[in-house]
Amino acid sequence: MDQSDEAARFLSGVFPLNGVCARWLTLLCPPAHVAEGVLEKPKRSALNQLTRSLLRKYDCGVRPVHDWASPTTVYIDLILQSVLDVDGKTQSITTSIWYRQIWTDEFLVWNPGDFDGINEISLSSDAVWIPDIIVSEFVDEGKSPPIPYVYVNSSGSVKNYRPMQVVLACSLEMYAFPFDKQNCSLTFRSWLHSVKEIDLALWRSAEAITDDQREFMNNGEWELLSIPSRYWHVHQDDTDYAHIRFNVLIRRRPLLYVVGLLIPSIFLMLVDVISFYLPLDSGTRITFKISILLGYTVFRVNLTDELPATAATTPLIGVFYAVCMAMLMLSLTKSILVVKLLHHSEKEVRQMSVSACLLDKYRSAGHDFTESAVTSVNTLDHVLRSGDFELESSLEEDMLSLKELQDAPSGLEWLLRELVSLRLAFSQEDGESSSQAEWLALCSKLDCFLFRLYLFVLGSYASTLLLLWASWSFT
Repeated sequence: MDQSDEAARFLSGVFPLNGVCARWLTLLCPPAHVAEGVLEKPKRSALNQLTRSLLRKYDCGVRPVHDWASPTTVYIDLILQSVLDVDGKTQSITTSIWYRQIWTDEFLVWNPGDFDGINEISLSSDAVWIPDIIVSEFVDEGKSPPIPYVYVNSSGSVKNYRPMQVVLACSLEMYAFPFDKQNCSLTFRSWLHSVKEIDLALWRSAEAITDDQREFMNNGEWELLSIPSRYWHVHQDDTDYAHIRFNVLIRRRPLLYVVGLLIPSIFLMLVDVISFYLPLDSGTRITFKISILLGYTVFRVNLTDELPATAATTPLIGVFYAVCMAMLMLSLTKSILVVKLLHHSEKEVRQMSVSACLLDKYRSAGHDFTESAVTSVNTLDHVLRSGDFELESSLEEDMLSLKELQDAPSGLEWLLRELVSLRLAFSQEDGESSSQAEWLALCSKLDCFLFRLYLFVLGSYASTLLLLWASWSFT
């Protein structure tokens, strides 16, 4: 029992007629545990008191300056983390960046000694004034994580740090693919405020931003070259607006596309060139070339998704594939032409003026084609009467001996006629074989000439492409 209870009882015993006064005395002197509970009221933390003190009369819709004529300078910093996607068809690039904004809020200033030495706190971004800085090339926000807080220090400096995944409109030059370089820009500006209200400045020096590749993921498809920056004013509607532009210069690593796209195509073209060494009269050259053409077509169709799709210009690698297909078609056409000339008959060859000129140039002088006249014994008298053929001396002697034998037996005469016919047939076959050999030699020379012309065209085109790609890859 505590002292207040004892005092009440003592007073009630001493003054039994005055119980009401004793009750009033009990109320005026409450028990010790009740008095302790009233005195131990919870104390607010210094951080809570500071937050309430800063935001009690704060208006986030008003630019935080005491003098409305003084501009608010917003410092901007940019760190490129990675290049996620480059879409040539939509002319856009997806990047991941670390973006920093720093400005001074004159209404968020306090003395750290009054609040347990607190020098920096985090406040909700919805509760303080945020500058309306946008990216002019902005297309889509992507998958940027929301950051709901900003940091404020005792001098009023506000830091707004946040990672951003942005999709930017960019004029992509895909003509030199896969040895291309891209120059995409991020232009930061205030959406509504002029330079008299919001001015922009770089948080770090331009040289430090240009060569900063610490956070960039440099093991992907794209290589970061530099990030030059520039500050300037845009005059519009009699007002100047501050702009800061960061140019992201990147270069594609071409090794993957060289191994997957160019080398297989070059191998197929080399196989087509080697196929010219197949025998001209073997009949397998055309079949082999058709197989190469079909294989190249299948290869080209399978790699359609690997090539960049652009609506404005065709990449040079697309022109390369088209020219390779045209060269394969030209090679096949050339082989068909030569084989067709090889299988022409003598009469058709003589009717071809160009072939006749070539034949007169390459064939031996004084030799004419032998005309087919004698096939059986019934035509022998016609051969003897006609002067179209110059027979050898031995054949003339045989014919004279045949005329002298008028009284010979019929069986011997028949045998002699058969022997003369066989001799004429063999002579005719020898003439045709010689003519075919000469025509084959002529077609071989024509094939060699067309092959050298094909090699010259193919070599010129290949060297031009190599020079272009080499100059693009080393500059």
